[in-house]
Amino acid sequence: MQPKPIRLGTRGSPLALAQAHEVRDRLIAAWGASAPEVEIVPITTAGDRIQDRPLAEVGGKGLFTEEIEAGLLSGALDLAVHSSKDMPTVLPEGLVLDHFLEREDARDAFVSLKYRSLAELPERAVVGTASLRRAAIVRRLRPDVVVVPYRGNVQTRLRKLGEGVADATLLAVAGLKRLGMIEVATEILDLESFPPAVGQGAIGIETRIDDPRIADLLAPIHHAPTAIALACERAYLARLDGSCRTPIAGYAVATDGGVDLHGLILTPDGRVAHEGRESGRDPEGVGDRLGARLAALAGPGFFTGS
Repeated sequence: MQPKPIRLGTRGSPLALAQAHEVRDRLIAAWGASAPEVEIVPITTAGDRIQDRPLAEVGGKGLFTEEIEAGLLSGALDLAVHSSKDMPTVLPEGLVLDHFLEREDARDAFVSLKYRSLAELPERAVVGTASLRRAAIVRRLRPDVVVVPYRGNVQTRLRKLGEGVADATLLAVAGLKRLGMIEVATEILDLESFPPAVGQGAIGIETRIDDPRIADLLAPIHHAPTAIALACERAYLARLDGSCRTPIAGYAVATDGGVDLHGLILTPDGRVAHEGRESGRDPEGVGDRLGARLAALAGPGFFTGS
C-alpha cells in the first residue's frame, strides 16, 4: 500500500504558493528517491477574505493563520508554510514554528510607475500600504507625503498602481524575488533607515510539537542561522507585545559569537521613534533585552495610544 502523502497547508495567494512549492522542491532535492509525496493544500484564511479594512481593525496577524493551524491541530495537515512575518508570537498549544529555510533578502522595495525613489516623491504624493510599520517609517522620513490604506496581494497592489490609486507602494524584496518579479522594484530601501518587519524574508514551517516524523523530514532543509535570527526577533517582538496596532521593526543577524539585533518602534504618525541595538550569545535573551529597553524608553502610553 502506498504511504499517505505529506499534506502541506498554505494560503492560496501566488506568493504563498510559490513558498510552498519551494519547501516541497527542497524536500525532494534533499531526500531524493526516498522523498515522500508532498501534497500542497491551499487554504483561504480570514485575512485573505477581508480586504476592505486594515488588519489592525479586525484581529491582526492571526487572521492569516487560524484556519491553517486548525488543520494542523486536527491532523488534516502535517505541516504549514508561512511568511514568518505573518506569524503571531504566541502559537496555539501543541504547535511550534522552529524550522526555517535560509532567509531571503529582508529589505523593502519602493515601487512606483512615476518616481525613481522615496526621496524623489513630490509633496502630497500618495503612498499606499497596509503595513503600519511601512506607513510610520514613510511618515518619519517623508512627513510631506500622504499615506493611504492599500490591501491585496502583490499583483493586486501593482494593478492599483497602474490604475492611479497611489503614486507608489512598498513591497518585500523577498516576495518579489520568489515571484520572479524583482524588476518591478524601483528602489531597494536600506536596512538601516528602513528596517524590516520581524521575520521578513524568512519562510517558516509550522508543525505539531509531538510529530518527530515531520521534524526528521524537515531537518535537512532547516537553516540554523536563520532560526537563530528569528528566535531573537520573535523574542524582541514578544517583549514588546507586538500586534498589528503598533509599528515595530526588527532585524537580527546570526554571527560567530551569537546574534546582533537592530530594533525600531514608532508611533503610527512616525513623529516619535525609539531605536536600539543589542548583541549577545543567547538569541532570546538579546531580543528580550532590547524589547524591554525600547519599551522602557517609550513608556506605557506609547503602545496604547494614550
